[in-house]
Amino acid sequence: MARNRLSRSRRNKRYTELDFRLPEALLRLDWSPDQIVGYLRGRGYPTMSHELIYQYVWNDKTFGGTLWKHLRQSTKKRRKRHNSKDSRGRLAAKRHITERPANAEHRKEPGHWEIDTVVGRGTKHCIVTLVDRMTGYTFIGQMGDRTSESLNVRMSKIMTRSDLPFKTITADNGTEFHGYAQLEKHHNCLFYFVNPYHSWERGTNENTNGLIRQYLPKRTSMSHVTQKFCNEIAHKLNTRPRKRLGYRTPTEYIHAHL
Repeated sequence: MARNRLSRSRRNKRYTELDFRLPEALLRLDWSPDQIVGYLRGRGYPTMSHELIYQYVWNDKTFGGTLWKHLRQSTKKRRKRHNSKDSRGRLAAKRHITERPANAEHRKEPGHWEIDTVVGRGTKHCIVTLVDRMTGYTFIGQMGDRTSESLNVRMSKIMTRSDLPFKTITADNGTEFHGYAQLEKHHNCLFYFVNPYHSWERGTNENTNGLIRQYLPKRTSMSHVTQKFCNEIAHKLNTRPRKRLGYRTPTEYIHAHL
């Protein structure tokens, strides 16, 4: 077993096979080596370096193991848009991102969210992602199509069933968000909109979508994605420690600040 070989190496005499069991279990939950080290160290566990955990993963792969499949790999490439026009329609009386309140802008409290839709290959099916700016807490919703009607139905279910606050929501200019006024009316929240094609103005959401691509790669069809699977992905993300949260999980962090 790879664990035995690595623990017996001259460089790693201080670690036994037992020492690798917890890091391995967390790897299988799709935690990164950095998250594992930070989380365990913050709770008083004796921990190895994240470099050693990577070494362990690749040693495991050499001998036929599958731990490497749980590591995230970013393959997304940025596209530059030169003088592109926003052809997705215009929203009347929309609030610009610069009007967003200070607590939302500076991540001072939970309840300020970023929203986006993620499409798959070959079908009209997609998912909607909603991420809290302060904590990274995430909701993922399955949608049959990318229309404002479908988005409002899914968003209403998310917001009605959760006890978390929804104070502001920052969106792009996609037509699926053109029914935002109905959500504002029924759920007492305010929408704000970024500049066209300025995805970095929703950086928290963009980063989360990259994490979701570990489970739904870019060329995956969304036609067989269920809400149950979306909930499972969200649970994994919400119970995974984040470096920017002091290696606490989004679930821990958001409930500590309510």
